Amino acid sequence: MPARTAAARVDNTAEEFRPFVEASLTYLADASVKPQTYNPPPGTGVPRRLGNYGNFRARIFDARPVADGLSLDREGFAFTRHDTAVTDFYDEKQVREIYYPEIERLVARATGAEKVLVFDHTIRSAERAVERGLRTPVQMVHNDYTDKSGPQRVRDLLPADEAEARLKHRFVEINVWRPIKGPVQAWPLALADARSIAPADVIPCDLIYADRTGEILYGIYNPNHRWNYFPRMERHEAALIKCYDSLRDGRARFSLHTAFEDPTTPESAPPRESIEIRALAFFAA
Repeated sequence: MPARTAAARVDNTAEEFRPFVEASLTYLADASVKPQTYNPPPGTGVPRRLGNYGNFRARIFDARPVADGLSLDREGFAFTRHDTAVTDFYDEKQVREIYYPEIERLVARATGAEKVLVFDHTIRSAERAVERGLRTPVQMVHNDYTDKSGPQRVRDLLPADEAEARLKHRFVEINVWRPIKGPVQAWPLALADARSIAPADVIPCDLIYADRTGEILYGIYNPNHRWNYFPRMERHEAALIKCYDSLRDGRARFSLHTAFEDPTTPESAPPRESIEIRALAFFAA
């Protein structure tokens, strides 16, 4: 089993050194072909992608030593302990009646938002996902929203008058990711520091469902991307990922993320099971 390598510089200015693993990440190799992803209903198949893709080696740094200093507005992601009263994440009733309000409170505390609306969740499994009606971990560098689909989601979810009023002020979309079982050893989540992402590093991708077409961002490979992960995440831990911020004032507007094959994963490691939940955070000004 390859060993995790230590003493690597995080960026060109920090004097901090952290362990890292080296792994292959799937990116768009270039923007010569507009990417499209066909997402079948859960339990009916796996996504089919069009585009010019490639696998690129990257260093992915252990973010646990700096977790307390991470910021949604700087790196574009954060990490927290978050206990839950949910006993079974496969119980839809528990997720909606218990977990949704828990996440609304968590995101409100993390952002200072006036109102938080949880609107969606996805359970992913690396084992028998299709036959269980679930989705597989996404092995593609991406972000969940764009300048088109972010505001559209607000219009989809709120009454027309309220949506237009909310769109006049700042709003943010947050994805909260946690293990269903821990520790996560196989296919952990990698997150790119937003400060290392250039405007030319992303391109809109059509996300095509049976009943609608959405839009997300796919990452184009850039060796300057600085990748992070939280090794062996437990059930009581959560990663908050900023996927859209309507403000353009220099703060992070989004982060890229992807599942990756960790070369240090033991052969006996259980399959990854996780739940991600999406929330809109609205601000008064």
